[in-house]
Amino acid sequence: QVQLLESGGGLVQAGGSLRLSCAASGRIFRLNTMAWYRQAPGNQRELVARIASGGSTNYADSVEGRFTISRDNAKNAVYLQMNSLKPDDTAVYYCNYQPGDFWGKGTLVTVSS
Repeated sequence: QVQLLESGGGLVQAGGSLRLSCAASGRIFRLNTMAWYRQAPGNQRELVARIASGGSTNYADSVEGRFTISRDNAKNAVYLQMNSLKPDDTAVYYCNYQPGDFWGKGTLVTVSS
């Protein structure tokens, strides 16, 4: 089992920045992938960004160039630096860990116009 705890959400004005953090604990494999997903009201959950333990990353087109995912393997943590936030970025952001498909409870990001 892997437990994931997200933090860093909140209310920000459009154009502002937030940094999300996710700490993993439990049975952590050295080779793993951690990711951020988000789900806005009425929408399906979507991938925002993914980072493998070796550092390779993937981003959704909608956040490319504005968001940066990073990780600290020593701390079993993943981060999401979100810049130039838009109202469309408003959602609950979830941390995901693979293998095993573990999820955090989510943290709410609200971007006001």
